[in-house]
Amino acid sequence: MVTLDAHGPQLLPSEIALREAVPVLYRLVGDPDFLDSHVLPHLEEAGRAEEWYVAYHRDDVPYSLQVFAWPPGTRTRIHDHSSWGAFCCVVGSILEERYERVDDGSLPDYARLKKLWRLAWRKEDGISTVLPYERGIHRVGNPEGEPAISLHLYGPRLGEIDGRDYDPSKNYVCDRPEER
Repeated sequence: MVTLDAHGPQLLPSEIALREAVPVLYRLVGDPDFLDSHVLPHLEEAGRAEEWYVAYHRDDVPYSLQVFAWPPGTRTRIHDHSSWGAFCCVVGSILEERYERVDDGSLPDYARLKKLWRLAWRKEDGISTVLPYERGIHRVGNPEGEPAISLHLYGPRLGEIDGRDYDPSKNYVCDRPEER
């Protein structure tokens, strides 16, 4: 989120921006016109796809709004983001696993993770939020047999990368460029 003052746009701290973003996401999820025009049309194609994908993306403003389509059995890598973020499952169920980094981050390409929790999100369960980098390491997916759709709202990146990918089986972490 951006505020304007006499010196031009000023980025809000991630925690404050995220607090402001959650009600916006709730309003979008509760708007039948938005769901009918931007979200629900992707449900049938999600049922035929083999990988998760971004079905709708808007980033012409200081945030990024994305609709993720989740075919059955798909999931992301364990990752973080270089921005704050919030998501809500709109159709079906999305499983989120949250992790914390237990090393001190001093070694390049090395990260040791500990799983904190695992939660299935449905529309009625509310919104999950992440803060940048180590404050939002997670994996999201659809382990169910039916397609799912989620709506994501991300703030502006705090760095040049989109985030980082983690492989706990090798205690490995690497930067993730904007395009995978």
